[in-house]
Amino acid sequence: AAEKGHQNIVQMLLDSGADINFVGGVHDSALAAAAGRGHQSIVRVLLDAGADVNLTGSEQATPITAAAWGGHKNIVQMLLDSGANVNLTGGNWGSALAAATERGSQNIVQILLDSGANVNIAGGQYGTALCAA
Repeated sequence: AAEKGHQNIVQMLLDSGADINFVGGVHDSALAAAAGRGHQSIVRVLLDAGADVNLTGSEQATPITAAAWGGHKNIVQMLLDSGANVNLTGGNWGSALAAATERGSQNIVQILLDSGANVNIAGGQYGTALCAA
């Protein structure tokens, strides 16, 4: 539901006790799924309901990495404002900075740099952000 943008269903599932921080599947978590697809209102619902902004998985790794790869500047900023660690690594892209550079998202790269992203942090299929660029 989070990936597809079905906000009412997301809320119904949360109200029925769905584990907001479950990790598994291709999107790793509901927050990463919503962030990667650009569903800003669902990201807000999940954060307000207590979703772990730094939850890590295997495929997309973190919600901020998913948002950076998706090119969703406002969601990247929302996650940072909610305490996302800009330097967490893992998953296909390694870091949010590497994901943003691979996608050519200059505005997101700047936001991440301004938020303290380590330009030499390595991980994922690209190694570093410079290699991904």
